[in-house]
Amino acid sequence: MIPMMTSTQDGAGPDGGVAGWATGLMEQLGAPGAGLAIALENLFPPLPSEIILPLAGFTAAQGGMGLLAALLWTTIGSVAGALALYGVGAAIGRDRIRRLVARLPLVKLADLDRTEEWFLRHGTKAVFFGRMIPIFRSLISIPAGVERMRMAPFLLCTALGSLIWNSAFILAGYGLGDNWRTVEHYVGLYSTSVLVAAALAAVAFVAVRIVKGTPDRGAVIRERERERVR
Repeated sequence: MIPMMTSTQDGAGPDGGVAGWATGLMEQLGAPGAGLAIALENLFPPLPSEIILPLAGFTAAQGGMGLLAALLWTTIGSVAGALALYGVGAAIGRDRIRRLVARLPLVKLADLDRTEEWFLRHGTKAVFFGRMIPIFRSLISIPAGVERMRMAPFLLCTALGSLIWNSAFILAGYGLGDNWRTVEHYVGLYSTSVLVAAALAAVAFVAVRIVKGTPDRGAVIRERERERVR
């Protein structure tokens, strides 16, 4: 049983919310509780790993669990969550994705074809590095499942990428001790920048498609004049 974190008096310990929930799992289950929290974080990206992982490191620094155990179980949790999302992608399948894309405005099947070709060439890199990008670190498992990426490289890239991500935050929480929440602030800035970049890319994509789909008024007028001449 993990000793209760009484450091809430100085603001160091969890004070409810996700931190309180994760603390409860660790108190009841130890390091496997941290792994379970991270598995759920993979399935539900709004659960922030930037809180759960430093908290696991802080808990290890307080003697509530072993540091190596925290690293091991959170990586196991990451792989378990990724496998579940891989299964979702495999269940959806390529044919369903193509039918869905065919109904979407502004998106062409050619876009999907290019994405699939890119993933087939760079899938291992996408899965590995994707584990270190907020939001996408969970969602990257779905296209891997859709494309039926081979299980061995998927598991290897997932485990290695997750181990790097988890280790960085657990060790930060372990080293910062009572100041473990500092990690949340800086990772929040990183997450925000990623979301802003993704939003800008989406807006640019839509704008280009709208412009390309809008007929050139001058060309239309010239075509009508040619028809009259005929």
